[in-house]
Amino acid sequence: MKKSILWSLLMLSAVFLLTACGSSDNKTSTTVESAKSTESTKEEKQITESKKEEMTAKEKMDKVMKEMTLEEKVGQLFMARVPEQNQTADIQTYHLGGYLLFDRDMEGKGQSEIKQAITSYQETSKIPMFIGSDEEGGTVSRLSRNQIVSPAFESPQTSYQKNGWDGVTQEIDRKAQVFGELGIQLGMFPDADVSTDPQSFIYDRTIGMDAAGTSHYVKLTVEEMKKQKLGSTLKHFPGYGNNRDSHVEIVTDNRSIDELRKNDFLPFEAGIKAGADSIMVSHNIVQAIDGERPASISKPVHDVIRNELGFTGVIMTDDMDMAGLANFTSQEEAGLQALQAGNDMILSSSYGTQIPYILEAIKKGEYSEQQLNQSVERLLMWKIELGLIK
Repeated sequence: MKKSILWSLLMLSAVFLLTACGSSDNKTSTTVESAKSTESTKEEKQITESKKEEMTAKEKMDKVMKEMTLEEKVGQLFMARVPEQNQTADIQTYHLGGYLLFDRDMEGKGQSEIKQAITSYQETSKIPMFIGSDEEGGTVSRLSRNQIVSPAFESPQTSYQKNGWDGVTQEIDRKAQVFGELGIQLGMFPDADVSTDPQSFIYDRTIGMDAAGTSHYVKLTVEEMKKQKLGSTLKHFPGYGNNRDSHVEIVTDNRSIDELRKNDFLPFEAGIKAGADSIMVSHNIVQAIDGERPASISKPVHDVIRNELGFTGVIMTDDMDMAGLANFTSQEEAGLQALQAGNDMILSSSYGTQIPYILEAIKKGEYSEQQLNQSVERLLMWKIELGLIK
């Protein structure tokens, strides 16, 4: 009898221990599963919120597009040099997408006057405008040249020599602060040209390094500009190299396509991967891609940007008044040719003749509304990303 009771007690203890162990395992398993489920829910929520934000931006763009006339759409394609007269009137007449500030817009003025002028442009415009100024630093800085900012913005080479890559990003942060106070979104940089020859026309405007160093500079700059909500512009595709200055003459680049791919394309590819907003195309005639037309009005050149490099952002021309283009074709025709080639934005002071010419070309079927809409959509999305369109 005693043995029987003892045996029963031992059996009950074993069952209890096994049950307790099973319970502990189940609790551990449940806890792990719960943690996984929570983590999964967080990830799903983040993806949903990201999609929601993306949709919101697209909805904003669609809403603006639906309310735009054909004339307003064409006007959006123009980043115009601020005219000497009728500055606000021209915004209303031509529905301009942006204004690019030059020395004459700053000379003898202070920050408050420039800010006031920019505010008046934005108040006049139905759709908020891009406000840009060439601010690469060093030899190319209109704000510095006109003593609007002190100390002057340094060239990338100077910033790097002083404080390495930290110096480069610190200078971008300083620009962001000044731009924010004035109402400027586009500084028209970084310069993605590869130049290691101090005698080269473009050298002082670059980081002065080989393709690998220039690629790192471009990547770093684009990432920092994104953080600071500044619009980035990679220039001057497909790369100046050691060629002459297309501001003053028609320039022909005789390098092979292999050389361009192995060298000059690399910083542009790095910038695109980093999320660059726009690419500026030079007026150089690049024999290896299109020996007949300047790059800015060459479809084969733009096809390389879209199809080979896979860029989906805004493509813009260099200044249409530069001799490299002005000596090649009439200003009236140049605007249309730039759009037909694949540009989304035209930098020009001849918008008064170019816009009517483009509108007439649309009626004739020489430039499709589908292509027009694609460009306008890219520009509006950029404005939304920069916070111009709320």
